[in-house]
Amino acid sequence: MDNTQVIIKPLVTEKSTHQQQTRNVYAFQVHHKANKPQIKQAIEQIYNVKVLDVRTMTRKGKPRRTKFKMTHGPEWKRAIVVLDENSKIDLF
Repeated sequence: MDNTQVIIKPLVTEKSTHQQQTRNVYAFQVHHKANKPQIKQAIEQIYNVKVLDVRTMTRKGKPRRTKFKMTHGPEWKRAIVVLDENSKIDLF
C-alpha cells in the first residue's frame, strides 16, 4: 500500500486542535487495512516529522433509516499520532 493511500485526511475538530496545541498530538483518518507501522512510516515520509507513538481505533458506522429498514454508514479508522517535541505539522 502506498503512503498516499494510507493517510486519507487529517481530522480537524475542536478536540484534535486542542491536542495539537497542548500535547503535539494529531488525528488522521486512515485506510481501514493500514496497521501502526504503515501509518507511522507514512506520516514520517509525507510530513517530514518524527513519530513517537500511534494509537488506532475503528469507528462503527452510524445507524441510518431508509424507507422501511435500518442500515448503517461505513466503518472508518482513526489514527492518533504523537509527535516528537521538536516536530510540528502545519495543517493550514
